[in-house]
Amino acid sequence: MDEQLFAELDRRLADADAALATLYPGDRGVRQPIHTVYVPADRFLVGTVDEWAEQARAVLREHGGSVAELTEVLGLPADHAVEVYDRVRAKLAREPIEDLRIDFEDGYGVRPDEQEDTAAVSAGQALASLVNAGTAPPYHGLRIKSLEAVSRRRGVRTLTLFVGELAEAGALTDGFVITLAKVTSVAQISAMVVVLDSVERSLGLAPGSLRFEIQVETPQAILGADGTTPLPAMIRAGAGRVTGLHYGTYDYSASLGVAAAYQSMEHPVADHAKDVMQLAAAGTGVFVCDGSTNVLPVGSREQVHAAWRLHQRLVRRSLERGIYQGWDMHPAQLPSRYLATYLFYREGLGTAAARLRAYVEGGTSGYLDEPATAAALAGFVLRGLECGALDPTELDKLIGVDPAGLSKLARRPLRS
Repeated sequence: MDEQLFAELDRRLADADAALATLYPGDRGVRQPIHTVYVPADRFLVGTVDEWAEQARAVLREHGGSVAELTEVLGLPADHAVEVYDRVRAKLAREPIEDLRIDFEDGYGVRPDEQEDTAAVSAGQALASLVNAGTAPPYHGLRIKSLEAVSRRRGVRTLTLFVGELAEAGALTDGFVITLAKVTSVAQISAMVVVLDSVERSLGLAPGSLRFEIQVETPQAILGADGTTPLPAMIRAGAGRVTGLHYGTYDYSASLGVAAAYQSMEHPVADHAKDVMQLAAAGTGVFVCDGSTNVLPVGSREQVHAAWRLHQRLVRRSLERGIYQGWDMHPAQLPSRYLATYLFYREGLGTAAARLRAYVEGGTSGYLDEPATAAALAGFVLRGLECGALDPTELDKLIGVDPAGLSKLARRPLRS
């Protein structure tokens, strides 16, 4: 072959090659939490995480106190019921919340400035205490008000006060993240980068150390005035700081005129928005997170069970669609979150492991799996490991690889 031809191809495609590597770097090599728990800022104290854990364990004891009961109520398959039930109870004792967001937006509301100032300082100090004690959820942060004109000063001030408390206490970790609400334009993302640059300089933080999520809850975030979606441009405008796209179920549905009784994570407008979010985030290393259900497991036994069944179905639906994270708004949702998630991974382990082993060893599993599918299978098992649904010992027994080998198969760095 003519080397001049290859040189010409390299020259012609150099910009495209560079753009692909820059815009679509792939997996970031960090664990994605399976949920984000929202707590209003004025209700967040040092003991809040422990209180959520105890309330979750208490509601499970009261309304699902045995494997037999939960199997009947939630329709758990008999061959997985015991191991899933035991793993959920262990999870609620070990790590009840994977990702915590202290809410200064809708969950907090509009308060006098001096009141929100006090809440920002107090909540920042409480989170710093948990971080320094080693008892904070592995991922944690705050949601601030939007950068729309009416709320931008308030949002930036709260952010500055809150982060200042963490910085002073030496409690800013890689797990810290900010959620920016009600994003409507690419310009707001560029402005958020300016804000974070300023906060980092004023507090003496490393440049680029503060990261944020874009909350997708306005029509303008899905479809711009020019008829295209601005989400890819938003991710680019984030200059490497954007870590997630979080769907806002109720604001988005209401903005499209969906009646309150029909606003849901599974409404067609929700599915469309999340399809666009997944497309925009694919290959970028940005996580996609589903929203929440507002049907809470409270009240009578029948009401709790009905809400659990709904939540379990919605969580499973998101997982099957490739969305591995969602919001939880009440302690009683933690049991159904973990039950649905653990069952998803336990049920899928056998087939995924057999297909991976055949791929690694060159055998047959009844499937013709290509490298991309093998990567997806390995990613599935990794996610199960990270949340506690699966054990490392099962990898060696069923697949014949360790976590490092699994990460290599998944085409990602070894996850922390």
